[in-house]
Amino acid sequence: MDNPLTLENTLDSAGGAEQEATAALGPVTWRDFVQLAKPGIIFSNLITTFGGFWIAVQWNFDMDTWYNMIYALLGTALVMASGCVLNNFLDRDMDTKMARTKKRALPTGKMKPQVVLWYGVSLGIVGTIVLRMLNPLSAELGLIGIFVYVLIYTAWFKRTSVWSTFVGAVSGAVPPVIGYCAVTGQLDLNAGILFAILFLWQPPHFWALGIRRMEEYRAAGFPLLPVVRGSYVTKISMIRYVVLLVPVSTMLYINGAVGMIYLIAAVVLGFIWIWMCVAGFRAKDEEAWAKKTFIFSINYLTLLFIIMVIDTVHAHV
Repeated sequence: MDNPLTLENTLDSAGGAEQEATAALGPVTWRDFVQLAKPGIIFSNLITTFGGFWIAVQWNFDMDTWYNMIYALLGTALVMASGCVLNNFLDRDMDTKMARTKKRALPTGKMKPQVVLWYGVSLGIVGTIVLRMLNPLSAELGLIGIFVYVLIYTAWFKRTSVWSTFVGAVSGAVPPVIGYCAVTGQLDLNAGILFAILFLWQPPHFWALGIRRMEEYRAAGFPLLPVVRGSYVTKISMIRYVVLLVPVSTMLYINGAVGMIYLIAAVVLGFIWIWMCVAGFRAKDEEAWAKKTFIFSINYLTLLFIIMVIDTVHAHV
């Protein structure tokens, strides 16, 4: 039978060791709060938010438009930050199993889960209020994005189904629509096209990372498509989405929102991505191919939206 005093001493020692380990990580700083919000993801999505906003204003700027743009970008950034922080909160147990995530503030114990939870909720509330200052639709879109990303994607599908990427793409396609609706206050064909571009872009983008980090996702227990079905099936699925993305991205030109420069760029960038996906079937170093394809997908989105902004059709007022 265990000696109660010995057991108590053991527990005290374990608790003390845990406190020492946490203390060794250093005090919580503002950088920890910033990293929880995943600034890289926020920045790339704000480019698409700005693109959607610019398509709607068509170069027709006045002082009120500048203020609305700031509200749209700030509100969207806060809403996205909320989703990312709450994603960290829900995934903290899984993050301990992946080399890419195990050094984050929550898995290491540097920050308490309750603090992170309230931080994420607060960001979402403030972001929704900011978007509501623009119009009700923008705020509703922000709430839909948080709901789908946090509850449907992170808490449910990400842990149970290969369809998680599909579901996550829904919330990930909301930022440019928020930017567009911040100006128009309504959903129309251009808003639908912007949503479709981001929706089709995300699965092949994320699956490239999934192939590269396949064993990490397997060890963590995430049923990602590469883990469940293998890289061959995943590459076929990537091609399906990218092939659809090419004609969908040209619809902004067909609808008269952008000019010929954008059309050419959308087609060229799309076919380069298709070629890279096809090249994956004969890649000798699959991890290197996946890394290269993942990086290109980020550059694809950035270039597409920069050119979209540059070649937006001017409004006649």
